[in-house]
Amino acid sequence: MDYNIRTATKHDMIRVFELIKELALFEKEADAVEITVEDLQKDGFSENPKFHCFVAEVNHKVEGIALIFNRYSTWKGPVIHLEDLVVSEKMRGTGLGTALLDEVVKYGAQLGVKRISWEVLDWNEPAITFYEKKGADVKRDWNVVHLNEQGIKTYIAQLK
Repeated sequence: MDYNIRTATKHDMIRVFELIKELALFEKEADAVEITVEDLQKDGFSENPKFHCFVAEVNHKVEGIALIFNRYSTWKGPVIHLEDLVVSEKMRGTGLGTALLDEVVKYGAQLGVKRISWEVLDWNEPAITFYEKKGADVKRDWNVVHLNEQGIKTYIAQLK
């Protein structure tokens, strides 16, 4: 199968958004996506982009994405976070996920990061197996902590 992995463009954000929605449906969170195509275009292509995105094209159609952003570890130094690695349902198992992850790892190495971090749902055994086969250390003894938008507002209100 012929495919092309490249850096996403502003125009790609329409398809990137569709794949984000597809992932949300797969993760049983279909209504959780609050961003818009316009948010992706603004946040990814402003003077100070908030993320970098790679896309996998097959027959001139984006069939996969890897969206990353910079972080900093107080123990290790520069890190990138892989927010989402998504391959369209019809293209899973074709090697696109591996090709996208390869690109992320090469990019991280070029940046000189000390770690690439991401999260995977505990019930997504195919993804966990995929990552472990690639040499990733799935931290099963850590819990992910989020403070959502309402939680932030509530927290701030309690400070007053």
